[in-house]
Amino acid sequence: MTNTTLTKNSSPGMTTWVIGLTFASVLWFLIYSHLTDFADAMIAALGLAHGTHLGEAVHFFFYDTPKVLLLLTGIVFLMGIIQTFFSPERTRALLSGKRVGVGNVLAASLGIVTPFCSCSAVPLFIGFLSAGVPLGVTFSFLISAPMVNEVALALLFGMFGWKVAALYLGLGLAVAIFAGLVIGKLKMEHHLEDWVQGILAGNAPAFEGEKLTWLDRFQAGGKHVREIVGKVWPYIIAGIAIGAVIHGYVPEDFMASIMGKDAPWWSLPVAVLIGVPMYTNAAGVIPIVEALIGKGAALGTVLAFMMSVIALSLPEMIILRKVLKLPLIATFAGVVACGILLVGYVFNIVL
Repeated sequence: MTNTTLTKNSSPGMTTWVIGLTFASVLWFLIYSHLTDFADAMIAALGLAHGTHLGEAVHFFFYDTPKVLLLLTGIVFLMGIIQTFFSPERTRALLSGKRVGVGNVLAASLGIVTPFCSCSAVPLFIGFLSAGVPLGVTFSFLISAPMVNEVALALLFGMFGWKVAALYLGLGLAVAIFAGLVIGKLKMEHHLEDWVQGILAGNAPAFEGEKLTWLDRFQAGGKHVREIVGKVWPYIIAGIAIGAVIHGYVPEDFMASIMGKDAPWWSLPVAVLIGVPMYTNAAGVIPIVEALIGKGAALGTVLAFMMSVIALSLPEMIILRKVLKLPLIATFAGVVACGILLVGYVFNIVL
């Protein structure tokens, strides 16, 4: 093998990997299935209670931190193995599609069946980039996954009926596809961080799938985890910590006062700006949406606020900062914000 291929001499053998991965998989699922219990135990140990600002913030932190780190580790490990089967060039060709936009449609559609919040979608975003998926396609997924998923659609359907759910689905997908296409056309790969640019340029290990053993593939997955998780975990913790503080202190009454049906045109952009610093998933924000509408807020304005919370959260931007340079983050936020504003105005006009 070439010097880019992993060596076996100083690494654990196949038996050790199988035993270790079996144990790690069981532990992963055990921890993931008890995240709520863990967060409950932590706030109880700290003498806090549900329903208080501090209690909700601390509960959110101890729930989301292990959740996102577990997702990141698992997904990056799997993507590291997958990368040994498909070179970055082949993966890029498969997911970009033969026609412009095909990859964006596929990525946005994949987001529907992945009920992640924005920070939880970041691990897949990083995994896609590391596998050589085009930048614009990865952004279509990153936008769609938190904003348009079955959790959001089911809750919207239950609360507001199928017309609102269907309109949200169509417009949400349109935002994800459009934003991904725009970012792809701008050719902003040079605004990725240097270590990500190295992956896209093909500087990651070049694997020849037919010559590798499963031991080689497991070693590649482990190396992938060390390189990527080792770089981004501080940003993840910092982002979730900020999101947890904001999550515990949602100014619901204040937002309702500026989102009324008779509010001026600028109330919608203000609602989007207010939503950006906050952080929750679709299931967490839709009860807030229902409460705001119950207080007389306009549906389009509230849904635009909802989209900004789950697709443009400040914690997500902090995590993405380890992957993207500031001009690309600003472009991403600006394009998505324009799409969200359009969706809000359409809702307010149609409904």
